[in-house]
Amino acid sequence: MKPAENAFLDRRVVATSPEGTPMNEMKHQLAKLLLEKSYRKGEFSLSSGKKTDYYFDCRQTALHPEGAWLIGNLFADMIKDIPAVAVGGMTLGADPLVTATSIIARQQGRPLAGLLIRKEAKGHGAKQYIEGLANVAPGDRVIMLEDVVTSGASVLKACLRVREAGLAIAAVCAILDREEGGREAVSAAGFELKSMFTRPDLVTMGSM
Repeated sequence: MKPAENAFLDRRVVATSPEGTPMNEMKHQLAKLLLEKSYRKGEFSLSSGKKTDYYFDCRQTALHPEGAWLIGNLFADMIKDIPAVAVGGMTLGADPLVTATSIIARQQGRPLAGLLIRKEAKGHGAKQYIEGLANVAPGDRVIMLEDVVTSGASVLKACLRVREAGLAIAAVCAILDREEGGREAVSAAGFELKSMFTRPDLVTMGSM
């Protein structure tokens, strides 16, 4: 086995031991991995057309084995006191977040179903917006997960689809809040946004 693989397994064993790895240590590890895999400085255009001096592609970290494990643990900790029966998010960005969080929560004794919300309804079969509805019931509370919140439009669209399916939104949680109006938009819609990082948090913590 390669040294890097040994190091990863060692961290995994410590983190799943009875005493566990402190959440702040996991957060530092995730920040470093996000800076390495997902954060790029430069001139970029967002989906809104707005220019920005950095790009954040969380999928590169969320699809990394240690990144997924850290994200799942940190989200599970963030939502541990929020009553809910499922976690969900807009495909494609939220897919690995939902899966990782659902698995870690199950390992911690709190089974949470996963819901994946499509931007557009499926063009065949049941022609539905949401995958995973067989695992929830009308009125169930869902915690929405998002990789990055900018204007809040994407996660609010996902929330709308979930509510249209007869479910309730328990909370909205993100890895990165870009602090560009998304938190205010989510609040105006009647939801609370919880985030792991803002850009200054991420850069500072990831550079330590």
